[in-house]
Amino acid sequence: MHFPFFGYFDYLTTITKKGQDYDSVPILASNMIIDLSKNRFEGHIPSIIGDLVGLCTLNLSHNVLEGHIPVSLQNLSVLESLYLLPNKISGGIPQQLASLTFLEVLNLSHNHLVGCIPRGKQFDTFENSSYQGNDGLRGLPPSRYCGRDDRVPQATIPVEQDQRRRRRRR
Repeated sequence: MHFPFFGYFDYLTTITKKGQDYDSVPILASNMIIDLSKNRFEGHIPSIIGDLVGLCTLNLSHNVLEGHIPVSLQNLSVLESLYLLPNKISGGIPQQLASLTFLEVLNLSHNHLVGCIPRGKQFDTFENSSYQGNDGLRGLPPSRYCGRDDRVPQATIPVEQDQRRRRRRR
């Protein structure tokens, strides 16, 4: 994918967003929303998108994108919404994306993602629907265990039932 229209102005400003000051932010690069959904774009998500540090919303949904989620998206420190549904994106979700503390909305559903869902911070708050249609994903919040083996952890046994079992063994 090629984005020739990403220019860069020399006008700088200080922006306070959610209690955090950002000095010398280029005006064009701050509070930016990119919605390129439903365009039938093909190819990989360019890692240069990670250079758009003022990006608040990235919507690349309903295209035919493939390849991996670029690790460079970790640089989008003010990103609030990320929509990559449905495409043909494969590989894992980069653990580095767990550092995106402003991320409130995530939808990676209906791709070909595999591996463990990152843990920590915002990723612990997203609903199962953010990941549905990616049969290779495991971890929380989806109900598949992510650890040394792929077994689902067994349900806890009520205390009374556990005590009865122990008495029988004696």
